[in-house]
Amino acid sequence: MVPPEHSTGPAHEIGTYWRQLVRNWAAGRNLRIVTDTDSVSLQCDIEETGRLLTVRFMTTKRLLVAFVTDGNFLRHDQLAVAAAASNAWNTEQLNPMLSVWDVRGPRPCLAGVCDLPLTCRIAQADFDALASDWVERARQMFTRCHQVFQL
Repeated sequence: MVPPEHSTGPAHEIGTYWRQLVRNWAAGRNLRIVTDTDSVSLQCDIEETGRLLTVRFMTTKRLLVAFVTDGNFLRHDQLAVAAAASNAWNTEQLNPMLSVWDVRGPRPCLAGVCDLPLTCRIAQADFDALASDWVERARQMFTRCHQVFQL
């Protein structure tokens, strides 16, 4: 995150303005958004895999969470490979982001998670840079999972 003395524009508290920040960021990239009562979702292409990346922004009591998936559901025989892929990515990046979600459910998947405290303040330009970085890392992550691990 950019230090406040280097940010551009007024800083907005994430807890109050997260929807506006996400909508403005998506609009600036011509991304289609879908809003419901609890979240704002958008999709972008992962050209290398032919899949769509879905980013769902939502809040918990303390965090703004960006939940990212490529829509690929894992078969039960892929769970160990997916866990190994997650471990490899997280170790190499030194910033844990990837995990296997809903392992016991009928449709487990690989998912990336990024978050910010709701109490933090950020300017639109800084949020745009951060959200774009999250999406770019997710693209790289899912491309690698597809190309290297056949997931």
